[in-house]
Amino acid sequence: MGIFTKQMSARELAPVCHQMATAYRAGIPILRTLEMAGREAPNSRAREVLQAMREDIGDGSTLAEAAQRQTPYLPRLFIELVANGEQGGRLDTMLGDLARYYEDRVNLQRHIVTLAVYPALQLTIAWFVGTFAFMLLGRLSATLEGGGDFFDFGGLLASYARFQGRAAVLFALAMGVTIVLSRAGVLRWPWGWIRTHVWPLSPVTRRFALARFCRGLSLLVGSGVNIVQALRGAAGAAANPYIERDLLQAVPPVESGAPLTEAFRGSKYLDRTTREMIEVGEASGELEASLRKASDYHFDQATNATQVMLRVGFVLTILFVAFVVGYVVISFYAQIYGGLADGLGV
Repeated sequence: MGIFTKQMSARELAPVCHQMATAYRAGIPILRTLEMAGREAPNSRAREVLQAMREDIGDGSTLAEAAQRQTPYLPRLFIELVANGEQGGRLDTMLGDLARYYEDRVNLQRHIVTLAVYPALQLTIAWFVGTFAFMLLGRLSATLEGGGDFFDFGGLLASYARFQGRAAVLFALAMGVTIVLSRAGVLRWPWGWIRTHVWPLSPVTRRFALARFCRGLSLLVGSGVNIVQALRGAAGAAANPYIERDLLQAVPPVESGAPLTEAFRGSKYLDRTTREMIEVGEASGELEASLRKASDYHFDQATNATQVMLRVGFVLTILFVAFVVGYVVISFYAQIYGGLADGLGV
């Protein structure tokens, strides 16, 4: 997500790449292309990055050098493809491929958000209803134990509003600290370990990471990037430190002349199906197409894993709400009958 990292998100990069590809294909000079893309950029961060690149090019830098200077804000895959497209005279093609790649990611993110809306709404309702029910139960219990006959409902609402206000402040502080630490890179490895190894997040994380890796490697190989450089760039596109480190272990064998299938033999995260597709691609000379198919396969698997994860969350939410309701009802009647028994001297 864009708020947790300095890098531009797929949502920001998709229209930028599309606009740059269209303008460059029409023969518009690169300085004018960047100016137009910056004017249509979705937010101030994208405009600042494009403006900085435009100034660097105006001072004599190439587009690749200008993009390289924006490494904190631009993904490695974008930088590699732009550099190779400029060098090989295929910049419009590379930008078009990047635009489609980021548009696919945006569509997938929208699909996941759509699936997550209902469970998130349930959790929100469970929080507000549950906390109110527990506070109500506490007030009723205090009233019965005190022997009073007056229940201050207005006071309960005021206390509940103060409680939710304090909870909102704490939540905002926690989110602020998380965003700061995440943008500083402190949480990259701890959060990466949780996403990679804790179910039900791990199947989703691994599938999406491999989908991004295969798609990125396909784009880089198709653009003519050296295979070692392509591996490094595609591993970074996985956006997961553990999976990236695992995939980069294939670089030394490839540098020594080993085929990709052999280089990935010891990988913990690259599954057998993907290795077989890579082997077929290498043997047939259609590695780019095989990698693209592997990417589509992992995207489909990741979507299915996401649906499973959200269904599990839905069931757990229902069980949690049922537990809270049952606990409140039982406790409420226990307090009433206990108070009546005490009043009757039983």
